[in-house]
Amino acid sequence: MSLRKDHRTVAHSRIPGSRPSRFVPYLLPGLIGIFAIVIVPIGWNIYLSFTRWRGVGPTRWIGGKNWRRLMSDKTFWVSFSHSLWIIVAIVVIPTILGLLISSALTDVIQKKFGPRASSSLRALYYLPQVLPVAVATIIMGWIFRPEDGAVNDLLAKVGLSSLQQNWLGSTKTALPVLMIILIWIQLGYPIVIFMSGLQRVDPELYEAASLDGANWWQKFHVVTLPSIVPELLVVVLTSTIGALKTFAPVFLLTKGGPGTSTMVPSYYSYNQFFQIQQVGYGAAISTALTVVIIIFSIAFTAVQKHVEKNMD
Repeated sequence: MSLRKDHRTVAHSRIPGSRPSRFVPYLLPGLIGIFAIVIVPIGWNIYLSFTRWRGVGPTRWIGGKNWRRLMSDKTFWVSFSHSLWIIVAIVVIPTILGLLISSALTDVIQKKFGPRASSSLRALYYLPQVLPVAVATIIMGWIFRPEDGAVNDLLAKVGLSSLQQNWLGSTKTALPVLMIILIWIQLGYPIVIFMSGLQRVDPELYEAASLDGANWWQKFHVVTLPSIVPELLVVVLTSTIGALKTFAPVFLLTKGGPGTSTMVPSYYSYNQFFQIQQVGYGAAISTALTVVIIIFSIAFTAVQKHVEKNMD
């Protein structure tokens, strides 16, 4: 009788969706880590956004003054408008190019030159992602240097010296050049993700499309694009969050300048925290950015579930 009872107990514990009867001890370290590394800093940051503090000494509660100042801060809103351009550089352009390039590598290069050529080109595109962001950014910064950078040197050699300028030091060109650098760094990520998704597409679908007389663009539109919708949604979500948090390239190349022409919220928050020592106001900026990211993530996740449900 006891053996049967134990058997029923074990079987019940394996039923999907059944609740465990007791707390699992090995979850405790992870929960402590989340609490200490995520929840406590976020809570402290929210608290600081309602205070005036210079980083040392006691904090002084000032209520919503930092938030009221934030709503009328032109630099803050300019930095958010720049984030839209950063999203174009990190999400829109690399995703479109990634779709086209990954499809071409899979459907054209791999068939004509073999998988080794396709893999080599994929690795080449992904190289900037392998490099640390600081290293990749500094390399591109050297290329656009006004004195001896490769771009100005090339313009001089082809007889276009009149076009030489301080690319990252001009309010007209700093943001477009920064966007070019971010596109170069980001491009390999969607290519790798999309190519991994294309591996599960049945080759017979492409063969059937070819027999029906479909050209490359028609096969891309009818076969490739619908097949990698899950990967497309993941790339858009993760890349958009990364774009909103962009910091290192701005910090290393432009410091938000010249003027505020490349200022983004994350660097503006850093500037208030560590350079101007208005910690409370910097906390308000970073909290506002966190709220925007959370709202976007929730909304996009809902859209993603809706799209995947319709696909099923």
